[in-house]
Amino acid sequence: METNILIIEDHELTRFGLKTAFETADFINRIYEADSAEKGIEIVEQNDVNIIIMDLGLPGMNGIEATKKIKELKKDIKIVILTSHNDEQEVLGSLKAGANAYCSKEINPKRLIQVIQSVIDGAAWFDPAISHVVLQAATNTNNIVSQPEKDYGLTSRETQILKLITEGYSNNEIAGELFVSINTTKAHVASILQKLEVDDRLQAALKALKERLV
Repeated sequence: METNILIIEDHELTRFGLKTAFETADFINRIYEADSAEKGIEIVEQNDVNIIIMDLGLPGMNGIEATKKIKELKKDIKIVILTSHNDEQEVLGSLKAGANAYCSKEINPKRLIQVIQSVIDGAAWFDPAISHVVLQAATNTNNIVSQPEKDYGLTSRETQILKLITEGYSNNEIAGELFVSINTTKAHVASILQKLEVDDRLQAALKALKERLV
């Protein structure tokens, strides 16, 4: 599948650097650019965009609001937050809005391309600099339950896969780790989401951590 990427970033130099890096990735087909959330939303409405690199500190509508709006328009679009901010409220706000990954602007361009590939494949990814925020939110002492809220009926294999999901493994990586086909992996993941009554892998991971399912 061809990957069309949209960079929503108000700093021209940063956009140029990202575009230059993405042009080296053979899996990326088209690269769109926008210097505001409003322009980015217009591009999403008019073009086939698969994944978005989203800055938070945008003029006008900020990145969190834009993420939520775009997910409402096209829920299958993947959104990678790329920012210098690691404020807890912004991190959790981004994830709640539907972001699939959260990266620091200090990330190596080659590593960012790898993150994009894994997100396209279905993984959630958090920069090590903010991963503690996500884990603290998921395992906050006010939210921890000593036992799962109910028996979700996960099989031992599904529990094993759920653990890998919480560790950020993509479907391809899970298949390789467990020596099963990608189709088998996708079927297990779909079953896990259904049993946990969540919409995506990130929600599954947070629920697993919060309720100590893995």
